[in-house]
Parts: sequence; structure tokens; C-alpha cells
Amino acid sequence: MYTVKLVSLIEKMNLENCTPDINIQSIKISQPDVNRPALQLAGFFAHFDSERVQVIGHVEQAYLQKMDREHMLNIMEKLMDYRVPCIIFSRNMEIDQEILRIATEKEVPILRTSKTTSSFMAEVIRWLNVELAPRITIHGGLVDVYGEGILIMGESGIGKSEAALELIKRGHRLVTDDVVEIKKVSDETLIGTSPDITRHFIELRGIGIVDVKTLFGVESVKNTQAIDLVIKLEEWNKEKQYDRLGLEEQYIEFLGNRVVCHSIPIRPGRNLAIICEAAAVNYRQKKMGYNAAQELYNRVTNNLKKTDS
Repeated sequence: MYTVKLVSLIEKMNLENCTPDINIQSIKISQPDVNRPALQLAGFFAHFDSERVQVIGHVEQAYLQKMDREHMLNIMEKLMDYRVPCIIFSRNMEIDQEILRIATEKEVPILRTSKTTSSFMAEVIRWLNVELAPRITIHGGLVDVYGEGILIMGESGIGKSEAALELIKRGHRLVTDDVVEIKKVSDETLIGTSPDITRHFIELRGIGIVDVKTLFGVESVKNTQAIDLVIKLEEWNKEKQYDRLGLEEQYIEFLGNRVVCHSIPIRPGRNLAIICEAAAVNYRQKKMGYNAAQELYNRVTNNLKKTDS
């Protein structure tokens, strides 16, 4: 299970810390969902997920203000007894000083944002889903080609880095070389990124380490990219039958998500960069509803029907 430091959430969302006396350095968030504690403020704590970030919006605040003050403070104290990671008030709402005193005593940070409740929750959930997503690390390179994330895989020394470098020279953007960290942010989306230590570096055998950002400029790199297509480079095997039409898609699976995969045989003289570009454009065409292989198949079928008739 992955965690996010509360300090990171505060910095990312530009939150105001209303309880500065609490040491928040060791507080971590482990759940990507957030909770509006409406039922809890009404006194119903069954099935309460106390590990979630708690957000109090305009409706919850109005409900608290209608309560008897002593009862309101008792409910808030009971809520904090569950040791929630933090309580966030939206819309820059005023916070009762007694609530802040109880929070400091219970060591539950009280934070505040100027954003509306719904937009703030959507932004936090999106960010936490990425930061807390299940992930794996694989050997390969990831390049943004015409907006499509192309994951280049293959045995060590087969030419992945050289292909990535040629794509960069042709105006595409490097995400990572050699090591790709893949995060599953949803059942449809995989996000690839680079370990901090190797970010924007490429290793070329015989030359050494190349800093892509320094050599080609900031427009040649990016930090994250959705993985849309996998290209597996492999040594040419004349005994193997390779797909020459592409009527049926082949897939590879990461973290339970399937991604379209093309196996490309490598022989001297093949321009891997152009092949990757063609694969990216062809994949985009298929997403837009045009399949060249199916079009050729239809033409051949229609021609045979005409011949038979």
C-alpha cells in the first residue's frame, strides 16, 4: 500500500494550515477517496472510513451552526477521536476557535481552502488516485509520439534507446529511458513515468549517458504520459510467422489493464523511429474509426465477389 504525506497534499492544493502547532510531518494519507462527514455529524459512525480525508462544505457547516454549540463540539470531538488524517473546510469558511483547540489537543490537522467543495474534492481525488495508484517497474523506454504514449520494450542492447533518441531528434518527447514506472490510475488508463534519479537521461552504448533535456531543450521531454501502445523489439527469426495484415490486435497486460502490442522484428537497415511513428499514427486512425487492414480486406473481398459474379 502506497501513502502520500499530508505535507504534499497541503503544498499541492495550496491549503491553509489552521492548526500550526500540530506536527504534520509524520501524517500520511493511504486512501484516494475523500469523505463529507454528513452522517457522522448526525451521530451515525457505523462503517465510518476514518482513513479518508474529511471535507466539510457549505451544507455541513450550515448543519453545524444550527446545532446546540455544546452538542456541536461533542460531535466534532467524537469525529476527531477516530484520528482522521485531516479535516478540510472549503470556501474559506470561518472555523470555531473551540474546534481548533480540540483539534490541536487531538492532533488532528484542520485545513482550509478557498475552492468550492465539489471542485476541490474532484481535484483531490484525481491527484490522490495518481499518487496512490498500484504500480510496477519494467525495463523499457516511453516516448510521446504525436500525443500517443509509445512504450518500447525488448531485450537489452536491441536498440530501444537508439530508437528513442531518433524519435527525439524528429521532434517527439522522451518520458523515460531504460526504466519505466507504470501506475494504474483507472481500469482503462496506465500512466508511465521515470524514476527521479534517471529522469531525462538516455544511456547509449559506446557513448555513455546523454542528458536529453540539456541537449535538445525542455520541449523534448515530459514527466508523465499515458501508455497507449506497446512496441516490442525482437531479433528477426526467419522461422517465425509475423503478422503482415494486422486484422487482429495483439495485447499485453500490465496490472490487469490490456494495451495494444506490436512485435517488430529487427534487421539491419530498418528505421525504428519511422516504424514507431507509423504505428502511432495507425493506432490513432483506428481510434478514430479507420482501420487500414480492414479496408484492404473489404476491397479484396468485394473484388472476389465481382470476379465470381
